[in-house]
Amino acid sequence: METGAGIGLYPLHRCKTIYLVRHAQGIHNVDGEKNYKAYMSHEYFDAELTQLGWQQVDSLRKHVHSSGLHKKIELVISSPLMRTMQTAVGVFGGEGYTDMSDVLPLMVANAGNSSRAAISSLNCPPIITEESCREHLGVHPCDQRRSISDYQFLFPAVDFSLIESDEDKLWKADVRETIEELAARGKKFLNWLWTRKEKEIAIVTHSGFLFHTLNALQNECHPDVKKEICSHFANCELRSMVIVDKSMLGSDISVTDYPGKIPKGIDLPSDAVVEDNIKAE
Repeated sequence: METGAGIGLYPLHRCKTIYLVRHAQGIHNVDGEKNYKAYMSHEYFDAELTQLGWQQVDSLRKHVHSSGLHKKIELVISSPLMRTMQTAVGVFGGEGYTDMSDVLPLMVANAGNSSRAAISSLNCPPIITEESCREHLGVHPCDQRRSISDYQFLFPAVDFSLIESDEDKLWKADVRETIEELAARGKKFLNWLWTRKEKEIAIVTHSGFLFHTLNALQNECHPDVKKEICSHFANCELRSMVIVDKSMLGSDISVTDYPGKIPKGIDLPSDAVVEDNIKAE
């Protein structure tokens, strides 16, 4: 059977499945979608989710559970901003938190003016934060983060250990990160994923980060795939993708491959057996 030119094979252990999620609607999105200059307002510093945004979180959470993704995802990586962490813990967090529990909550009650009860850290994948999947850096106050010590109080069971500075040293009030710099940061982030042992990872991040990173990676894709990959994400949209380790950054061996010949026995290919019989005649 002939295969099409676009069909290819790659070892499973050199692939990862990633679930890319844009945060739910933030308070900055409401005015920003009407007037781009609204993103300059200090009123939207480290913007939190709207009530509609929390409804979007609830809808995505239902999908993640009904599709079985909550059982497959081994790790959740979130940008360390209020709206992404609220989305991450709301979608992928546990259930049934009570004040009597000995386990820290992922999010305390009413964190970021959410009007939400505390979210449990039980029976859910670990959630960690990583600076390199933040939104376009600089100028827009909505993309400036708070101190990590403030976040640790609001999100006690979220892991902030990968973040080096308590204060935000990446965001500059008068310098906007270029598209090329953002795309390079996105590529570096995806390369970093290969240092992780997990094979199925959810990433909760931002529209600009997703759009420019994916656009920088689409050169080898079929035009229809480019359109599917590179369009802007809606609030709380999830897309599942596979990334392939073409540069051999990953060093893990396969955990599902099997070497054969156990117990050992005659192991000649059938065409070799036929050839030997012909020579014997």
